Amino acid sequence: MQDYIRIQEKDSVAVALRTIPAGTPVSFDDGALTVTAREEIPRGHKIALRDIPAGGEVLKYGFRIGIAKEAIPAGSWVHTHNLKTGLGELLDYSYHPVGEEAFTGAALAEKLGIPEEVTFEGFVREDGSVGVRNEIWIVPTVGCVNNVASAIAAKAKEYLTGSVEDVIAFPHPYGCSQMGDDQENTRTILGDLIRHPNAGGVLVLGLGCENSNIDVLKSGGYLDGYDESRVRFLVSQDAEDEIEEGVRLVRELIEAASSCRRESVSASKLVIGMKCGGSDGLSGITANPLVGRFSDLLISRGGTTILTEVPEMFGAETILMDRCESPVLFERTVDLINDFKNYFTRNGQTIYENPSPGNKKGGISTLEDKSLGCTQKSGSAPVRGVLGYGERVCNSGLNLLSAPGNDLVAATALAAAGAQIILFTTGRGTPFAAPVPTMKISTNSALAEKKANWIDFNAGVLTEDGTSMDEEAKRLFDFVLETASGRQVRSEVAGYHDLAIFKQGVTL
Repeated sequence: MQDYIRIQEKDSVAVALRTIPAGTPVSFDDGALTVTAREEIPRGHKIALRDIPAGGEVLKYGFRIGIAKEAIPAGSWVHTHNLKTGLGELLDYSYHPVGEEAFTGAALAEKLGIPEEVTFEGFVREDGSVGVRNEIWIVPTVGCVNNVASAIAAKAKEYLTGSVEDVIAFPHPYGCSQMGDDQENTRTILGDLIRHPNAGGVLVLGLGCENSNIDVLKSGGYLDGYDESRVRFLVSQDAEDEIEEGVRLVRELIEAASSCRRESVSASKLVIGMKCGGSDGLSGITANPLVGRFSDLLISRGGTTILTEVPEMFGAETILMDRCESPVLFERTVDLINDFKNYFTRNGQTIYENPSPGNKKGGISTLEDKSLGCTQKSGSAPVRGVLGYGERVCNSGLNLLSAPGNDLVAATALAAAGAQIILFTTGRGTPFAAPVPTMKISTNSALAEKKANWIDFNAGVLTEDGTSMDEEAKRLFDFVLETASGRQVRSEVAGYHDLAIFKQGVTL
């Protein structure tokens, strides 16, 4: 069984696939390159394959992940104690398009025998959108009615019938006492979710005096095109008993949605969000590139994927920029990156205050290290769309979405953009879930075994002998189709559903 992996031939470090004791020889190129570990190298961490001078570049994924703080002898553990970021602040970018020929998804799909027409069993809505669930959602317009929403959901579950799968309340702390972009973010995200196809029905629950009240959502264009047959509204201050009235409205929605049936739908209707969290040194070697392969397969069959968490593109952004389909998309990607950097500096924060303590413990040393692993989820497809926060996807293929790295905020943004399912890779594990099914993919087998109640798919097998990345990509592709057709992921079984909105400004 392999103990280390060198990702690219020119890399100056390799990654330990399991903890290696000091004194262990490490060989590459059939023995032509051998170094001995000078100290214990924890799983997911890096070992120097050659002497690296102080101030020298450290290479991983074929790119620079940082600068050596001091001379690093071959065989040394390379981490935060001797490696620092090489990134600056705002940068000037130039466009060097790689072209469509770089996309490998179609060839991979043919190699794996995936037919041109792939289907799943989904719920086709009146507007032509397709849901992978038929749930009733209760969306509060303001945090003041969170408990009311939860109480209505709990009471209404006993009336579930037909194809309606659940009644879910989405509490959040916003909707009032907000200003400027904060208020716009709240209204936009709520409007996106109210129109989401995974909801067979939605009760919009207001208080009545809040800034983002129901009349404002209706008149401000946030609900444009919503299906009136699938949405009900309740202003709590206008009802004598808001819980009783809410349950009555939800029962109406259940009755209307209960006759919906799953039907065969082209996989081209799938929109899949891609996110990572609690990453470790294996994220960019197992789970993230596996999701990248999946993305390529889905796009080759007409589907759509969305990549987000912009701060975790810093240091790898030029890879995505060069894959933009046009100069216009390149400029939008430059703005995507620089707008987020300006957001940091406006608030007096260090742009490169990353990775997190958990990332570092797992073997990630710098933001470049983290970002180059993170962007593996994008596969090889050209970038066909660049979305602002709260914007809904309209282009098939690979899209980039503006949102922070925070797991709950970014995952909610993916759902609001139109993702019916989110693939979430993790090296340390997390139980959270977005408003849509959130599939957890572990980077290592130890996590999958320890947290079987969290993890849906184990990419850790890719470090084991005889396991093919391509075959695992086909298995993941099939698993996503099963999930889209009704198979619940672990967080759904546990009843977990979270909603978080990006807060940037003043609260009154």
